[in-house]
Order: sequence, then C-alpha cells, then structure tokens
Amino acid sequence: MVTHVPAEAHGDERGALLAFVAEQRGGVRRAVLGLTEEQAASRPTASTLSLSGLVKHGAEVERNWLRLAQQVPNPDGRTQESWAEGFRLSGDETVADMLALWDEVAGETEEFIRSVPSLDDTFPLPPAPWFPKDGRVSMRWLLLHLIRETARHAGHADIIRESIDGKGAFDLVALEQGRGPEA
Repeated sequence: MVTHVPAEAHGDERGALLAFVAEQRGGVRRAVLGLTEEQAASRPTASTLSLSGLVKHGAEVERNWLRLAQQVPNPDGRTQESWAEGFRLSGDETVADMLALWDEVAGETEEFIRSVPSLDDTFPLPPAPWFPKDGRVSMRWLLLHLIRETARHAGHADIIRESIDGKGAFDLVALEQGRGPEA
C-alpha cells in the first residue's frame, strides 16, 4: 500500500508536494482498513458518500488530472451522465481493486512529476464554467489541487468511518501500524 513518499524525497519542493499528496491519500485509504465490502459501501451519514466510493473517486480524479497534465486522452474519464458512477463500486469492482488502481495512479503521478522539467510548466484546463476560458495551470497547481481535493475527501472519510464503527484517524494509523487493541 502506497501511503507515503520516502523521507529522503522531502528535501525538494517536488518531494514535499508529493509527500503531502501521499499523506492525504493515506487518510482516505486508511478509512477502509479492516472493513468488509458491505461496510465500505455503506452510507451511514446523511451524505450519499461511501468509503469505497471515495476510494474509487480519489483514484479516478487523480488519474483524470494526471492525464490532463500529460495532455493525453483519458479513455476512462467520466461524463456528466456517468459522474455518479465514480462514487460507487459497480459490477465486480472491490475495494482492493480500487486501492490497487490508486497505487498505480500514485506511481504514475510521482513518475510524471519527477520527469517534468519544471513545476512551472503548464497545461490547459478543461472547458468548464468554473475555469477561465483557455486557462492554464502549472504542475505546482496540479499538486496543490490534488492535496486540496484529496484532503477534503479524507475529511469525509473520517466522518463516515467514525459513523460505521467509531474509529477515528488516530485509531486507523495505529491499526495500519499493527498497534492497538485490534492489531
């Protein structure tokens, strides 16, 4: 499970930003630790979000932004009609599948960011009413956006997990590290 960037990678700006993205991914990923598929798919709050859906959404959103930055098509991109499907598992998809997908995407993100000549390099924003027409953003913006987006969902995941079994973020870190009463 990819949950952090090695400490030696934190010394430069790229490493620091990648570490922050990884840290937030870890918050979402830890929220499904020890849960059954049914628990992960449950919606115990007033929200329609589930933990498994948040994991899938996190992987898909990061991959979509990565493809935008790489300026290559994303054949798996969501349309307005299929947007809701990105928040729930379907068919034979499992939490483990989505975690593996996110590991793959995380590796691609790190490889790509480490390969770009500069974090100041830009790519075009997709057409959307909330983006400026013909807008461009930097690779630095991409990483900051991934941090913001993933952190928001990590907060959602904390609330959902606490609603399922009362485990908070510290409990889950201990569980991940093999410490605590259920380890």
